[in-house]
Amino acid sequence: MAYGRNIKEILYGGDYNPEQWPQEVWEEDICLMKKAHINIVTLNTFSWAALQPSENNYCFEMLDKIMELVSKNGLKVCMATSTGAHPAWMAKSHPDILRTDFNGIKRKFGGRHNSCPNNPTYRMYAAKLACMLAKRYKDYNNIVAWHISNEFGGECYCENCEQAFRQWLKKRFKTIDELNRVFHTSFWGHTFYDWNEVVLPNLQSEHFLTDNGERTMFQGITLEYRRFMSESMSECFQLEYQEIKKEMPDIPITTNLMGFYKPLDYQKWAKEMDFISWDSYPEPTDTPAETALRHDLMRGIKNQESFVLMEQTPSVTNWQPYNRLKRPGEMRLLSYQAVAHGADAIQFFQIRRSIGACEKFHGAVIDHAGRDDTRVFREVEQLGRELNQLGDVFLEGHTPSETALFFDWDNWWALEYSAGPSIRMKYLDAIRDYYTAAFESNVPVDIIGIDDEFDSYKVILAPLLYMTKPSMDEKLRKFVKNGGIFVTTYFSGIVDDHDLVIQGGYPGKLRDILGIWVEENDALPEGEENSFIYKRNLYPAKILCDLLHLEGAEALSVYKQDFYQKMPVITKNQFGQGYAYYVGTRSNSEFYHEFMKDIFSEANVLETMVTPKGVEATIRIKGDREILFLMNHNKESKRITLNNDYGDLLSGKKYQVGNSIEIEGRGVFVLLKQIEKCL
Repeated sequence: MAYGRNIKEILYGGDYNPEQWPQEVWEEDICLMKKAHINIVTLNTFSWAALQPSENNYCFEMLDKIMELVSKNGLKVCMATSTGAHPAWMAKSHPDILRTDFNGIKRKFGGRHNSCPNNPTYRMYAAKLACMLAKRYKDYNNIVAWHISNEFGGECYCENCEQAFRQWLKKRFKTIDELNRVFHTSFWGHTFYDWNEVVLPNLQSEHFLTDNGERTMFQGITLEYRRFMSESMSECFQLEYQEIKKEMPDIPITTNLMGFYKPLDYQKWAKEMDFISWDSYPEPTDTPAETALRHDLMRGIKNQESFVLMEQTPSVTNWQPYNRLKRPGEMRLLSYQAVAHGADAIQFFQIRRSIGACEKFHGAVIDHAGRDDTRVFREVEQLGRELNQLGDVFLEGHTPSETALFFDWDNWWALEYSAGPSIRMKYLDAIRDYYTAAFESNVPVDIIGIDDEFDSYKVILAPLLYMTKPSMDEKLRKFVKNGGIFVTTYFSGIVDDHDLVIQGGYPGKLRDILGIWVEENDALPEGEENSFIYKRNLYPAKILCDLLHLEGAEALSVYKQDFYQKMPVITKNQFGQGYAYYVGTRSNSEFYHEFMKDIFSEANVLETMVTPKGVEATIRIKGDREILFLMNHNKESKRITLNNDYGDLLSGKKYQVGNSIEIEGRGVFVLLKQIEKCL
């Protein structure tokens, strides 16, 4: 269970900031929370200035009153540490605590996440505050989790970080000769003779801006700085974590992640967290598959099968260019999609809408009107009632998946820092291509990393696997030899974990597994395409076209145009008892749907259920219970034929195999396969 103290219900609530309101409002809010079936609040998220008004003065009276009130009213608490924004006095007394921007400008007090993660003063005060909070509130039995800081992020390029980076490099590479090797400093005469000659990679040194965005002249240095900065922030998390654990060792600790957040390697962060929580804010243009992909990433990074949806808006965001309202039923639909993909708690930012500053127009359960008859409040109340009815039926349930999608932050960083071959080549685009094809076929997918085991899967997808880390090729070689199906794509197997090109021809260490040799890569400008035929249908070849030769593999398709027409574009290689596929270009959604349908058929991977387009079918299994979530992402209703006997956990109705049910636009069914155990 993600939250502690033997929780037997779905936790439902969100961020509550009573310090922004007079005390007479608190009682009103509690009454409204109870009406909405809210049973948990996250408290103290940004209260550092109130808790520590000066260097040696701490004040907990207000938080004491808040804790007494929520405890008296039976609300559980996820206690935050407030360290995401330091007080103004701290910046004035200790200016070295402030971050330096990417362009080398030292910041003044303002915003949040403005503390240098390698500053000893910040680290000391943050850990001290976490310790004092844990000591003061450790006897409250309604604290079910701790929440450190809030949405760790950003970066710093100050002198603290430069000195710490040099020490980090020295510890990592031991000798200056090894540092020069992995950075390939013989290029452009960049050889270092002393550790203190290393400078941070920013706009003052290795980076530059072009019409096409930011580039770096030494990708290896920038890659290491990305690793270093992610670790530096993780160390800040760990310092607070250790202080809390001294006082409350049995209460789980988290911080809210942000899906595919590029600056921080969440696969490494997950190792330090007791459970995963994250903030889901899909944009209006996001597809259901894109939202599901982010849920599955969060579900997979710690192998816990579940996570906490720490934040979502009940209605509207405030930071997008056009902050469109969630349509009636959309919040409920997105909440159930999170549950279907592993969420064991549903929470909102925020409970009451702020009246000032940058989030005053961000949605909330309780709007500025303070009423319980708004559309948003009624929808929150309805969902709360349903989740209360469902109880613990799916808590800690797992998603049965025979397909895995490989994702790696180092690969993401290195690929997109590379100078060439195309600025249009984006890692997440390739990931979405393959995930969406599986999603639209209702095939469940696990998102895995280099440290996860491969053997339990039938299919492993690794698009744009530019970097081959140590052990990756051996794990894949074993997987395919033992009967697995491996699929990778253009521009894979190019570099090692230091972003140094693997000699001997592309795709490097994957060459024998794939049975091919890639000689060149043709980057196509926007508006230009090649093409190929797959199963009698013509598909586009876009972004990049690999010019490859067969070394044991068979060609399933060839290019139709240009000087490399008739060269292979899609190949299949038998390797041991399994097969390895290579797709040497990027195509369109129709191709990926058709291609992946064939892959799943060959591997005998079955879809959860055949449904109309736009209707998602997802399963969670808990013990002998199999819970099917049917979610209609269309505006109009759709009809579905059931493939088993089911009981409706929300209405109590029973259905037999072959029955046809109609699901309204943005509607949801939660069905239990074992009818006799229906609620």
